Amino acid sequence: MSPQWQTSRFLLQLARPLVMGIVNVTPDSFSDGGRHASVSLAMKHAELLLRQGAHILDIGGESTRPGSPAVSLEEELDRVLPMLAEAVKLQVPISVDTYKPEVMRAALDLGADIINDVWALRQPGAQQAVAAHSSCGVCLMHMHQTPQNMHLNHMSGDAVAEVREFLSRVTKPLLEAGVARERIVWDYGIGFGKSVAQNFALLAHQQALLELDFPLLAGWSRKGSLGTVSGLPVEQRLIPSVAAALLAVERGARIVRVHDVKETVEALSVWQAMQDALA
Repeated sequence: MSPQWQTSRFLLQLARPLVMGIVNVTPDSFSDGGRHASVSLAMKHAELLLRQGAHILDIGGESTRPGSPAVSLEEELDRVLPMLAEAVKLQVPISVDTYKPEVMRAALDLGADIINDVWALRQPGAQQAVAAHSSCGVCLMHMHQTPQNMHLNHMSGDAVAEVREFLSRVTKPLLEAGVARERIVWDYGIGFGKSVAQNFALLAHQQALLELDFPLLAGWSRKGSLGTVSGLPVEQRLIPSVAAALLAVERGARIVRVHDVKETVEALSVWQAMQDALA
């Protein structure tokens, strides 16, 4: 049976890779901060991403770039909920990128389909917020340290083994709380407290994470490691980002989270044609 991702309103088929388009409603995201801060601008961007081929939209109200300051609960709610109220009308899967349980509950009450949590539900009350929902999808991400200090103290040792152990550990209580396996996706957290070498080791050895049978989401888009190896500033990392997305999919990732939807979709169409020819 092909892998699936159960979300609030949609059962997503993962036999072919899905593209998650990023919609930041923040003034300070590392790549596109401030460009879509109003509901009208964010909705225009969301609609553009859908026309370009996005399968899922991921709405974020707090930047998690290295060194970013934390945002208050009230401010995040003010940023996310008005946009979410409009986005759910698009009748496509909507993900909300948050670690705060209060935002999770409010987003799910408004109809969000997926909770995408960089803290992997480790904040008090977050696991309960997801477990209390009958069918929402959840993406659990590995992060070393916090967004405020992760760039100052990278993880040590074997990143692949540590990420695998971490994701297994945070998933166990969720399963024990009654959350079905098909609701859970893993993200190995590119750039979140890892060195350039560790990030690429995770890409090269994705199979070690796939062996535990949770679909992988890969979020390489415009990340600093791509800038390090290419020498390109963030606004010029289109080609490295698409290349990394293709490599992640080639190594088994089922979802890629990207800024550049059009170009990623076009590249994946070539990859899919090759896969179909092999069948």
